[in-house]
Amino acid sequence: MYAAVLRTPYALRTFAAALLGRMSYGTAPLSLMLAATSATGSYAVAGTVMAVFGAASVVLSPLRALLIDRYGPGRALTPMALLYAALLTALAVVTWRPGTPVPLLAVLALCAGAATPPLGPTMRAVWSGLLSDRRLLQRAYSLDGVAEELLFVTGPLVVGLLVLIAPAAFGLAVSAGLVVVGTLVFVASPPVRAVVPHRAEGRRVAARAHVVRRLWRPVVVTFGVGLALGAVDLLVLAFAEERGIAEAAAWILAALSAGSAVGGLLNGAVDPRGSDGSRLPLLACGLAAALCGAALAPGLVTLALAAACVGLFVAPALATAYLLANEAVDPAHRTQAGAWVNTAVNAGASGGTAGAGVLVGHLPLPVCFVLAAAAPAAAALMSARPRRGVPTRAVRQDAVAPAPEEGADIAKA
Repeated sequence: MYAAVLRTPYALRTFAAALLGRMSYGTAPLSLMLAATSATGSYAVAGTVMAVFGAASVVLSPLRALLIDRYGPGRALTPMALLYAALLTALAVVTWRPGTPVPLLAVLALCAGAATPPLGPTMRAVWSGLLSDRRLLQRAYSLDGVAEELLFVTGPLVVGLLVLIAPAAFGLAVSAGLVVVGTLVFVASPPVRAVVPHRAEGRRVAARAHVVRRLWRPVVVTFGVGLALGAVDLLVLAFAEERGIAEAAAWILAALSAGSAVGGLLNGAVDPRGSDGSRLPLLACGLAAALCGAALAPGLVTLALAAACVGLFVAPALATAYLLANEAVDPAHRTQAGAWVNTAVNAGASGGTAGAGVLVGHLPLPVCFVLAAAAPAAAALMSARPRRGVPTRAVRQDAVAPAPEEGADIAKA
């Protein structure tokens, strides 16, 4: 099953390096929040710094991915990672002791977010070059999604251990080290070095329009899923606080992550029926139905079970969306395609959290859960309706390069 994916030449080495670098995405945000709070003594400032950091990272993700497609991972990803690590280190230095000027902190956070290297989208583009079998590619995307889910769970745990022995700023320095080592090993991998940059100068504007036009279905659905997930984070906290056990929110969200991991593994293990274009709206509707079930939960245990059911649909929906995005474009735009989907889910999560914050103060929690469920349901309905002039499926069989064999002469991009 998944062993066939990892037995592909260079796959395990490349994937492990990418995960090492992506581990910093699980450790850097919490480290930055704790360090900013410690350095300024203000949760409001820390929240603003995190918002600036997150917004720059999400909004500029497609642009950074465009640079990867245009210049290749070696020439574009390495400088990004080094700059990102340098900025995280600078943030660690200025927040090591209290009294950091807020404007300096905000500027460094903005720059660090803008320089975040797109290791996830790049790895997914590399998967499509490593695996010519579409079934194996689906398993690879499922495995990638599960691993990413686990990184975002273990990252905060690592930070929790680090703050026991050092200031919170030390977590930023560790994050910098992770991204540098992981990226350098990743770009040195033969299949990454073999990626050929695409620089069609005369077709840049048309190419960008082509990418966006073909990605409307996975982008719309993942945005709806992101809205729901962002809302759930806050609604679960409000639910736990309403019952006087705020710390239980962490366990409920852990149940959601566990459900997502199980769903992702099942998604890769089971042969799907129907096309990905038809499955994606169904997965979004399943997530919406599970959220409606959460609205009926009478207590923390039942809410945790409902959250686990919600999670069952998260990783499969995202993996299917990434697969659709990969097939919708030619090899010259694969990294950008993955980045647009990634941006959609992250932007949706931010909007969902903000929207839930407004709703919680005015509506009962069960109603808020139902409204959160409406987002993926509406996105599913929109994506199920074909748009004029946009093909519902654009699989390019010639777009997947065969996996390199051991010992093959692989030119450096």
